[in-house]
Amino acid sequence: MTRVISGSARGRRLAVPEGTATRPTSDRAREGLFSSLLSLVDLEQARVLDLYAGSGALGLEALSRGARSATLVESDPSAVAVLRDNVASLGLPGAHVVAVAVERWLAVDPEPRYDLALLDPPYELDVGPVLGLLRPWLADDAVVAVERATRGPQLVWPDGFSPLRERRYGAATLWYARVLR
Repeated sequence: MTRVISGSARGRRLAVPEGTATRPTSDRAREGLFSSLLSLVDLEQARVLDLYAGSGALGLEALSRGARSATLVESDPSAVAVLRDNVASLGLPGAHVVAVAVERWLAVDPEPRYDLALLDPPYELDVGPVLGLLRPWLADDAVVAVERATRGPQLVWPDGFSPLRERRYGAATLWYARVLR
């Protein structure tokens, strides 16, 4: 069973799985994210990594804005099914769905290196260990954006990341950092 959300890549609607396991980024936060990214990273031809991809809205939006590729990593089987349908429905070249747990996928040798990483994990997840695993996957000067609960604890970036800014959008806060060389 799926439901449909509005405001998505190429102005088309994306499906999301029923239930509360997948929490889509709001339209307002997604627009804010991509507005902020304009000043931080050149999306044109960027390699994008979308971790905890859910419906794929963030990675697919990056592709619709000129990214070369988007690797969408998601482990929930119902979310993966909807994600694959969204990728097929939009027909954007460069989308690659990886159906495995993020931590397991990041534990292998990194290739290729990504210019932008988008993380929208469950709010209760401690992202510190994930960010530590992510660092080798990122190109020098890559940008990382993480969505967290506004009422949650402040994000502490591990070594190798330089915090840039944070932006609040109601219940969600987007945190940005750049990878240090």
